[in-house]
Amino acid sequence: MIASLLKNDGKVFSMVKSGFIVTFSLVTINPIHAQAEVANSAFSTVFQQNTPVTSDQQLTPLASLITEALHNNPEIQAAQQEREAARQRIAPAQALDDPMLEAGVINAPLASSPFNREDMTMKMIGLSQRLPFPGKRGLRKDVASKDAEAIEHGYQETVNRVIRDLKLAYFDLGLTFEMTKLVEKNKLILEGFLHLAEEHYKVGQGSQADALKAQTQVSRMQDELLRLARERPVIEAELVRTLGRHASVAALVPVPPHIHEKLLNLESLRETAYAQRPQLLALQSLIARNEKSIDLARRASYPDLDVRFSYGQRDNMLDGTRRDDMVSMTVAINLPVWRGNKIEPRIMESQALREQALNLHQAQQNEIAARLRQQVATVEQNLKSVRLYQTTILPQARLTVESALAAYRVNRVDFLTLLDDQMTVFNYEISLVTAMANYNKALAEIDLLTGKVPH
Repeated sequence: MIASLLKNDGKVFSMVKSGFIVTFSLVTINPIHAQAEVANSAFSTVFQQNTPVTSDQQLTPLASLITEALHNNPEIQAAQQEREAARQRIAPAQALDDPMLEAGVINAPLASSPFNREDMTMKMIGLSQRLPFPGKRGLRKDVASKDAEAIEHGYQETVNRVIRDLKLAYFDLGLTFEMTKLVEKNKLILEGFLHLAEEHYKVGQGSQADALKAQTQVSRMQDELLRLARERPVIEAELVRTLGRHASVAALVPVPPHIHEKLLNLESLRETAYAQRPQLLALQSLIARNEKSIDLARRASYPDLDVRFSYGQRDNMLDGTRRDDMVSMTVAINLPVWRGNKIEPRIMESQALREQALNLHQAQQNEIAARLRQQVATVEQNLKSVRLYQTTILPQARLTVESALAAYRVNRVDFLTLLDDQMTVFNYEISLVTAMANYNKALAEIDLLTGKVPH
């Protein structure tokens, strides 16, 4: 696109190509314009709307950080150990109680100590074992298994949450880097405007207020850089925390924000979330666990069996008469007579926990549905904004600045118009990168809500 402007004895040609603005001035030199042309020539090398700010630091892709967090994050490691501990509780839950071994002397007379004076005196060794009522051991195993299953889902939820936090910090840090680049670029442009305003004032074509206004905007950009510099360590600290790194590790440089467009169907996302969100699956396991706990509590009213076997060795009598050894076997049962004080409260406790898990499951489903609706709307709105900024708003705003700059050089517009147009472009550029970051952050939230496994 080529725009031409004519005024008096001067001509200005401005061309926009691939986002770069180059301004060529063909003006008949006269005493009034001599000093201004020096400023215009110097400024033309600075005024490039899309000049990137490069960094010597190597960019860090998000995928490598996700892999690092999965291996090093202490929250994930703690959840992994909890999962392993829960798995190890399954086998002991169905195991029998330890058998009891006993040894001693029975029926020994107090008046004499030898073992061969009384016929019933013997040395005894015995073994006893408690046998739970049929079904109790299986129910205990089921309860422990459902506990382990719930903790397994809790582990995956922890992984997903940590990765969500990592993504949010990564995108926030990337946004901070991009905003810093834009502020630095805009500061350079405003400094060029300041130089132009000062030269116009020197030759009597502008006012001192123009230069002061430009200086104010330059100072504002400097203050914005200070604000971004304050925010950056806070975001970096959150990123380092999720990675499980030490604070002394070198700073990360995120990849610049970009958009990977995705087609999102709210109903499909909701069904996926209900089917695979670890948080919901954990609550389902807790519901099943409490169902088993109710059955186990009811089984407490059935007695357990204590089986005992003992062997008694008897010495010969004083006169040499041989005495046979003896064996004994007994079966005992406990009497669950305190049902009202012990068994019924446990049944009611398990029933209350089951209802709690059911209500929590329903509440989480409602929250997931609401948050999915919000995040899908956020994704769609930010995607529309990005497209609009990239295809329409920013190109038009940059052309407006180009036209205003050319017109200001030949005194056809005032300096305030040029300054306002440039600040408008700056604000639109900030809005563009912010919309990109918000788009990616909303996708990260959707991944957490739907239980997507990070990779």
